[in-house]
Amino acid sequence: MVIEVSKLLKKYKETIAVNEVDLNIREGEIFGLLGPNGAGKSTMMNALLGLVKINRGTVKMFGKDFSKHEREIKRHVGYVPQDFAFFETLSAIDNVTYWGKIYGLRGDELDKSVKEALEINGLWDRRKGKPSTFSGGMKRRLNIACAIVHKPRILFMDEPTVGVDPQSRNNILESIKDMNQNGVTVIYTTHYMEEIEAICERVAIMDFGKIIALGTIEELIESISKENRLSMELDADTDAAVSVVENTNGVVSCNNDNGTLQIQLKKDGMILTSLLEKLSLKGFKIKSITMEKPNLETVFLQLTGKKIRD
Repeated sequence: MVIEVSKLLKKYKETIAVNEVDLNIREGEIFGLLGPNGAGKSTMMNALLGLVKINRGTVKMFGKDFSKHEREIKRHVGYVPQDFAFFETLSAIDNVTYWGKIYGLRGDELDKSVKEALEINGLWDRRKGKPSTFSGGMKRRLNIACAIVHKPRILFMDEPTVGVDPQSRNNILESIKDMNQNGVTVIYTTHYMEEIEAICERVAIMDFGKIIALGTIEELIESISKENRLSMELDADTDAAVSVVENTNGVVSCNNDNGTLQIQLKKDGMILTSLLEKLSLKGFKIKSITMEKPNLETVFLQLTGKKIRD
């Protein structure tokens, strides 16, 4: 494991922000950290970065205790904050060069690393431009370039696509995939569920300072998905069909939504078969049927009772 967290506790006076969390992150994965506002995910990330002092627990990176080897570990860690971490009055290349020097790069190694960081983020052609002239998406990409110039082994990313257009968002996600394929472990937080689904291998969902679910997206969906949901459109007599559906063994609920039946039934293929046969025998003709596939948003809503942007 590249990151090992044990019994991590962080309090602000009497408020517990992170509550006795255990977490292991594998080397080379893109790990998503989700949670509603106030769940503790930002505090968790800041604690792993050493930006806040923890009350109790241990954090290990690369097998070493963070509290004893902080300076050595931080040389191999990058951080993309939600706020911009560059100088508006400096050119893009000067900004990335500045951060490269902070991490001890010099000479040809510095020049090569700066060029690579800008190229990965599609900014080499705009290297002499100043951030004040950049679009929101370009600023986000410059933020990333500044964070990766020293070639970190672990990269923390806090809401890296906030306020950008869809094209810039896709460019950023593709650059993250490229970096990951080159061996970078990424810890990623966002309010955009589709981003987590697009790039993350495993996901932790936090609420009230605790990790309440952890696994691959498929594992999380399977763990909460005990029922199937489907929409069914009939050619007529939709109201009459509701009682037929409701009285079928295995059906949890049925509602008439403007002529379309919204049906919830237990996860069993035989129940659906039985339902279709029963409707046919009663003379109902089905025009269309659509099975709703649960997704990560479904999991999040069921576990926390909130939408991701709440």
